[in-house]
Amino acid sequence: MPGSGSRAARPGPLSPMCPSTPLLEAETSLPHPGRHLCSWTRPGLGPSWASSVVFQSCRSCHLLFRAGAMVPHLVPRQLVRLFRWQVACARGASVQPRTWAAASRIPSLLSPWGAMGTSRLVCRSSSSTSPCAPEVVLTQERYPVTRLPFSVVSEEDLEAFERIIPGRVVTDPEVLEASNVDWLRTVRGGSKVLLRPRTSQEVAHILRYCHERNLAVNPQGGNTGMVGGSVPVFDEIILSTAQMNQVISFHSVSGTLVCQAGCVLEELSRYVEERGFVMPLDLGAKGSCHIGGNVATNAGGLRFLRYGSLHGTVLGLEVVLADGTILNCLTSLRKDNTGYDLKQLFIGSEGTLGVITAVSIQCPPKPTAVNVAFLGCPGFAEVLQTFSSCRGLLGEILSAYEFMDAECMRLVTHHLCLTSPVQESPFYVLIETSGSRAEHDAEKLSDFLEQVLSSGLVTDGTVATDQMKLKALWALRERISEALSQDGYVYKYDLSLPAEGLYDLVPELRARLGSRAKHVVGYGHLGDGNLHLNVTSEAFSPLLLDALEPYVYEWTARQRGSVSAEHGLGFRKRGVLSYSKPPEALRLMQQLKALLDPQGILNPYKTLPAQA
Repeated sequence: MPGSGSRAARPGPLSPMCPSTPLLEAETSLPHPGRHLCSWTRPGLGPSWASSVVFQSCRSCHLLFRAGAMVPHLVPRQLVRLFRWQVACARGASVQPRTWAAASRIPSLLSPWGAMGTSRLVCRSSSSTSPCAPEVVLTQERYPVTRLPFSVVSEEDLEAFERIIPGRVVTDPEVLEASNVDWLRTVRGGSKVLLRPRTSQEVAHILRYCHERNLAVNPQGGNTGMVGGSVPVFDEIILSTAQMNQVISFHSVSGTLVCQAGCVLEELSRYVEERGFVMPLDLGAKGSCHIGGNVATNAGGLRFLRYGSLHGTVLGLEVVLADGTILNCLTSLRKDNTGYDLKQLFIGSEGTLGVITAVSIQCPPKPTAVNVAFLGCPGFAEVLQTFSSCRGLLGEILSAYEFMDAECMRLVTHHLCLTSPVQESPFYVLIETSGSRAEHDAEKLSDFLEQVLSSGLVTDGTVATDQMKLKALWALRERISEALSQDGYVYKYDLSLPAEGLYDLVPELRARLGSRAKHVVGYGHLGDGNLHLNVTSEAFSPLLLDALEPYVYEWTARQRGSVSAEHGLGFRKRGVLSYSKPPEALRLMQQLKALLDPQGILNPYKTLPAQA
């Protein structure tokens, strides 16, 4: 069931304009059909670039700005597109044809540096990977791990499962292949059986039987995890929650959603948004990940800054324990101070203490005004200072603050056909505001942009308010993992560090690894102190791994950071828990595991060190 990873979002068509062609002064003479929503200038500077600020009441334009720029002009989109096309052709710009996986296209997000759309089209000509990906090496062959003395599934076991869930016992190797391999294609199990229950009672019957037979079980949701926690290591039975996908109830006054664990996050988001609410978490993998896996891994995601962790927004859980006992703590109460809060044990336990079968979660009201700004910064110090200004000037409407380095931008443009909406910068920042009054939010955002531009913290940027452009800007950040996976083998590190030194490890690793690494990139949730450090190489290399580990974990421990901020530990990080937790905490975790799962059948080889 664990899973939180990167959604296959939507690249769009390339702009017909040469990416190196800037906006021209002639554009300022184009009339604007509506009223001006914003007008401010940097003192002492004349108009050198045309820009436009757009909020909810103006759908025909969007914002473009530059440091040292005058920002009073609103320009009709159609005229700008025509003008840019003419300029590009006049200058002899090379407009290369592309081959797309589908015929339809989404209108692009205009910017002086290209365009981005939000369709699910994939530019085949840009991928660096072969259509036939190499087979993933079995985990038991790549890593030093020994199979524990669990029973092996027999024909009698298959017959018993068929009686419990008729027609939903899968043994076809081709079907099992996708469930045996993680989405990053770095670990691969050898399970021969996939079970698809639909109810908590069926899960209870299955686990009761497995407990009696000493059969190991691997709970699995959307299989979008980053640390190998959602796939078998050996031949564990895969227990899929994919068919446990029903909404049980929703209360329109309190915003409390109760649903089965296999509901896909994106579908839940759509369900509650139709009723005036939003899910308190949002992930790049929301089109595939399950809410049960999100809870099992305590997924953080893109709304953590605004709504906090699942430890606060989850109100109750239904969990099936290893012996088949159904623990029903599926309360919808905001306040319940009776005894131990048992649900907290299972949030982040990665399926090792019990199988989450249903979730009660608090959904906040849906914001009516949303803006996204995508900015270029000259250095990481400016990224930090921009965040300080952001918190001070945007306050309660700030809902996300994400950063990425220049290497990330190069990867998403190279592998995914996305195009940067701003001029090349060492760092990029994505800021989202969410509120209930468009004019109020527009004024605050305008004040913030004026300050960071005039102070030199930001050198370039663009703002979007309509849904298509919001998704296009978010795609640059959300699809970094996807671009990395196309760049080669990926060594992923999900670290929690003090904000002031969040990026320090990235240049240190580049110097340490040199040509042994293809790319070393850093991006993440600056507002949460969460760095996603990724290293790519042409193929898996034990020598490169030795250069990375334990160096990365020791460095993190010296900063008093955490070796896992939001991805969990799974299989790949289970041996490094001691870098973030003291021996006393490890012993207590082992005792809890022994109490709730004495035979160790639930998601073995995961989360806790091998000796547990």
